[in-house]
Amino acid sequence: MTGVAGSSGLSSEVLPPAKTPRLLLLDGHSLAYRAFYALPVEDFSTLTGQPTNAVYGFTSMLINALRDENPTHVAVAFDLSRQTFRTTEFPAYKANRAASPAEFSGQVALIRDVLTAMAVPALDAEGFEADDVIATLTTQASAAGFEVAIITGDRDAFQLVDDHVTVLYPKKGVSDLARMTPAAVEEKYGLTPAQYPDFAALRGDPSDNLPSIPGVGEKTATKWVREFGSLSELVSRVDEVTGKVGLALREHLDQVVTNRRLTELVRTVPLDASPDDLVRASMDRSHVHEVFDALQFRVLRERLFATLGGDIADAEGSSPGTEADLVVSEDLAEWLAARPVEERVGIHVAGRWGAGVGEISLLAVAGSDGSGAWCIPSQLSPADEGIVSAWLADPLRRKALHDAKGPMLAFASQGWIFRGLAADTALSAYVVLPGQRSFELTDLVARFLGRDLSDSATDDGQLTLDGDDESARAADLVIRADAIRELADALDVEL
Repeated sequence: MTGVAGSSGLSSEVLPPAKTPRLLLLDGHSLAYRAFYALPVEDFSTLTGQPTNAVYGFTSMLINALRDENPTHVAVAFDLSRQTFRTTEFPAYKANRAASPAEFSGQVALIRDVLTAMAVPALDAEGFEADDVIATLTTQASAAGFEVAIITGDRDAFQLVDDHVTVLYPKKGVSDLARMTPAAVEEKYGLTPAQYPDFAALRGDPSDNLPSIPGVGEKTATKWVREFGSLSELVSRVDEVTGKVGLALREHLDQVVTNRRLTELVRTVPLDASPDDLVRASMDRSHVHEVFDALQFRVLRERLFATLGGDIADAEGSSPGTEADLVVSEDLAEWLAARPVEERVGIHVAGRWGAGVGEISLLAVAGSDGSGAWCIPSQLSPADEGIVSAWLADPLRRKALHDAKGPMLAFASQGWIFRGLAADTALSAYVVLPGQRSFELTDLVARFLGRDLSDSATDDGQLTLDGDDESARAADLVIRADAIRELADALDVEL
């Protein structure tokens, strides 16, 4: 009877509730079609040729909506097929609609994959449209004290608007949304939201293939509803309408009444989920990576993480950014002297390099025993520098770097010979993920280790180590060295 996609993503780890629960509902098919026509299909496809413009536009809109509306509960409703109780009663209902473009084929299924990865429930019901699912959930949520926001391109949803329900109606594409409150509906149509379906029945709806009354436009339909108060009252007093339009109304009254039944949204659809079941849950980072990799949504994934990073759980279910405790030494030379020869260590270099020059502001190293060390090369004693440079030059000491070309240039500029490169995690990642364009350390660590390095110190060459927090910031770079070491191990398995 009812389908729920992504139910496994409804984990017990959820966002803190607001004082008033807020439910965000989206019309999946309506918004997917709008996204399809808003973005040029020729600019969005995977290497296998699957078009993704509708998926991209829908996902982009969803990220913005989650950010802007900050709901405590969320769901997306979909149509199952064109066969509903409305087509049974009126076979011509939506019969004028052409088949979906070939390029659109498969994109709704991909949107459902994205929703599963983002832990957003997808709901549908046999014999009903997405609008009916939305109307049912809205009615239930309003009765339970929720605020409700609905994003849909179908104006029939305006009948749901009240002081606690707002429809966000796309004016252009899927990014420019009009907030349809009771006041906004009255301003645009001169009618209350409850009167909107009466108006729609009289006006007809070409998009749904609901016939209009010849000679009767929106102004006349609005006038009648305002004058009589409702369609039912107009029907009971239809003989009071004079002139040609009155004659046309009486001749087409049966169709108007049919239009009204079809326009009314069903608020009692049997569903397997209630508003309380739609609590916004944390996303599984590894699943997000899997789906977005397949869709080749690199930039969109970065925006997702930047916008909703607090809503993302790592693959093991722990909080992003947690690291194993490292024992960090400030004496790199002494630490290196105690390392076993066969160990592969991770190295992280902070500094500047390029155009034939290089400068190291800090060198951080981490081993497999949960310890690490760091140094500022310019502050090393001659003896300690000799130990460090000899260790770097020893080909038997196995070393892992990320994007090794730059650090090796910096070593050379420092006067150090570097040997023993056992892994370059950027190159390994390129072999594992050849279709990807960027191989940033932070992204790879999040994907393969389920850890977030975004809050640790950066390696952009702007590092300053001349204050009370010098040791703390250096320790952050040792964490990065440790992440490089672990990432090298993980990529070895992938390779």
